[in-house]
Amino acid sequence: MSITRPFIIDTHAHLDMSHFDSDRPEVIARALAAGVDNIICVGIDLDSSRKAIELAETYSRIFATAGIHPHEASKVTKSDMAILKEIAKHPRVVAIGETGLDFYRNIAPREAQSRVLGWQLELAAELDLPVVIHSRQAEYEMLAVLRDWTSRNRKNGERPPGVIHCFNGDNESARRYLDMGFFISIGAYIGYPASLRAHSAIRAIPPERLMVETDCPFLPPQSHRGKRNEPAYVVTTVELLAKIREVSPEMIAAQTTENARRLFRLPE
Repeated sequence: MSITRPFIIDTHAHLDMSHFDSDRPEVIARALAAGVDNIICVGIDLDSSRKAIELAETYSRIFATAGIHPHEASKVTKSDMAILKEIAKHPRVVAIGETGLDFYRNIAPREAQSRVLGWQLELAAELDLPVVIHSRQAEYEMLAVLRDWTSRNRKNGERPPGVIHCFNGDNESARRYLDMGFFISIGAYIGYPASLRAHSAIRAIPPERLMVETDCPFLPPQSHRGKRNEPAYVVTTVELLAKIREVSPEMIAAQTTENARRLFRLPE
């Protein structure tokens, strides 16, 4: 199935990565042909943030984020944050991130992850940009950090502060993120057998807070497991969400697109 109207926005892709070096223009063309109107290319360190901006300058349908992934946290200094701040001022940058906590792999020490997350949250507040949050097996700590940050930086009536990327938690954690004003973004992993337990939480997310993503080149649909993911496959996520939530794919596409435009301040 290829959805042409309404369009879909892939809110989290890593098109700057080397996985796409051999055929990046073709990958982007396939996404547009499938009905993907915009792609948010997400930075994970200073270099990838710059590359994301270069793609956004080259392709009008691509926007960029600037951020440092928790895996990179042990390498980051305060001076790096000053550089990130200047990068994030680019007009094609729509968010700070991907930032967060990853206690599953613990590639960087937890203290470093928390420190760099805090720096980026304060930068987002300073620049009035939403944040793209990565949280893996760190829900308790993440909720506490975000609760403190939003209580200090978000006032009633302000736009939502960001998005929880690749959410795979339970009803309670979803409710707490939603109470703080966050959007929740879903990928094709919801079609994996192991994700069945999360379907209840996915059904409970208010439609006005839901977004879709690929996280490409990672987390391909079940039918492409073991292969590279790409933005065109976000259509599969829309179809999966429609089935889980018992609505039409067109309804999911329209609502998630409206939500992404609102959060990232994208043009119509």
